[in-house]
Amino acid sequence: MASVPLGIHFLTSFTRDQCYRTFTLVLTFLLYTAYHLSRKPISIVKSALHMNCSMANEIELYSYKEHLIQAQLLGKPFSNDTWCSWAPFDKSNYKQLLGALDYSFLCAYAVGMYASGIIGERLSIRLYLTFGMLASGLFTALFGMGYFYNIHNLQYYIFIQIANGLVQTTGWPSVVTCIGNWFGKGKRGLIMGIWNSHTSVGNILGSLIAAHWVSNCWGMSFVVPGIIVAAMGVVCFLFLIEHPQDVRCALTRARKPSKCLNGWDTFKHKCQVYQKNKSNTVPDPEEECFLKESDVRISTKSNGLVTSHVVAVSSERSHSPAAISFLGALRIPGVVEFSLCLLFAKLVSYTFLFWLPMYLANKEHFDAKKAGDFSTLFDVGGIIGGILAGVISDWTRKRATTCGVMLLLAAPTLYIFSAVGYMGLKTIIVMLIGCGALVNGPYALITTAVSADLGTHKSLAGNSKALSTVTAIIDGTGSIGAALGPLLAGLISPTGWNNVFYMLMVADAFALLLLLRLILKELRILGPKTIEIELKEH
Repeated sequence: MASVPLGIHFLTSFTRDQCYRTFTLVLTFLLYTAYHLSRKPISIVKSALHMNCSMANEIELYSYKEHLIQAQLLGKPFSNDTWCSWAPFDKSNYKQLLGALDYSFLCAYAVGMYASGIIGERLSIRLYLTFGMLASGLFTALFGMGYFYNIHNLQYYIFIQIANGLVQTTGWPSVVTCIGNWFGKGKRGLIMGIWNSHTSVGNILGSLIAAHWVSNCWGMSFVVPGIIVAAMGVVCFLFLIEHPQDVRCALTRARKPSKCLNGWDTFKHKCQVYQKNKSNTVPDPEEECFLKESDVRISTKSNGLVTSHVVAVSSERSHSPAAISFLGALRIPGVVEFSLCLLFAKLVSYTFLFWLPMYLANKEHFDAKKAGDFSTLFDVGGIIGGILAGVISDWTRKRATTCGVMLLLAAPTLYIFSAVGYMGLKTIIVMLIGCGALVNGPYALITTAVSADLGTHKSLAGNSKALSTVTAIIDGTGSIGAALGPLLAGLISPTGWNNVFYMLMVADAFALLLLLRLILKELRILGPKTIEIELKEH
């Protein structure tokens, strides 16, 4: 008999529950990658909506002829250096107009996010995501259709941005809630650090797709991402599993610590068992792990004899607790601090997201395609930073401290980046990756592992329905900063790009200050001496 191939042996080593968890992790990764893929084109296309037409040698021949015909139809004077720009963004205040597009999208996203979390708790995650992705694909494509139908009305593009911002709020609370349902807290920072790279992967793919058409047909830079988002919405409808119990996978607290925990988790579990024996309290529901089988073997002792029997885990969901209120979610310890911190952290991240290609085009004199390609390096750094933040926070059990250290290092890195212009491509590459890691690291950690931790906080007594609301509050508050950042960049950049970087450094400082109380609390509570004191008290 032939030996089993190594690949098959590897696949069969996974249990049924592990296969479902892996599938859900990959699917939600792809779903939110599609969301971010559709947000990136506007930052790439900005340099095509307003360009210096005197640099005709940088315009492809087809694009040059097309713009020449449009200029003749519109009666623009060829002596104007902006005759080939797309009206109404051909005016001298084009940065403010482009900033208005960003602000429209992000402001609608921030306002809609608060309502989206509450709505998402009361609807099917799968259907809610499907609707959001189909609608987002439609509005993304409609923005690009303005190119093909020769639309030059600013109100049209602002309306599309507002509508798209509202429907895109369906994504984040839904995917985080789904992941929170499937994964426990033990390695949440590492798992979500890797999983959260979908943000950067989506930005990279969106940049590459948009850059491919930006020089000759920028409308396709929106139409193609719109089709991709809508297609992923269909995939979501067909395959997304919202909860483990929907496919007869179950969580339980009837487990052996040696099989489910190790290291620091084992130590904490022993402390909880010791505390339970003395005070008869229930273990922390956050310390759940997945069963490898759908049954639980329970041993009982009667008249000196040990009897073992199997109890089937019900595949039906228990009676769901009432969804938490908005004010109730705000009372969860740490929600307010992390929400306000994310406001400033996301301000910095989204300023780079929407203005980095324009900065590279203006400061480094890159053409539109090259600027779009180089901007992906910032997202490569974001992947590294998100994973690094997750690993460190898992190892130290200090989420706020991890964010604080990265924010502390980000400010001087931003200053160096603003001061190293014209120092060669290698320096630019290193600085883009470094800035991406330090800027996106805290942002990624707060929106994933921290949100999931707070949404399943022990004060909720196992009410997982709070996860969507908590996630929406944190990300919604952060989205206010995401709306302000690009808008401020559009207003400040005419005075010089260095002033934009000063604004970003101040935002990082505020983000750090808002976490200061939590950082001091972590260093005081989680230190070895404090643990020793707590054990003596018990």
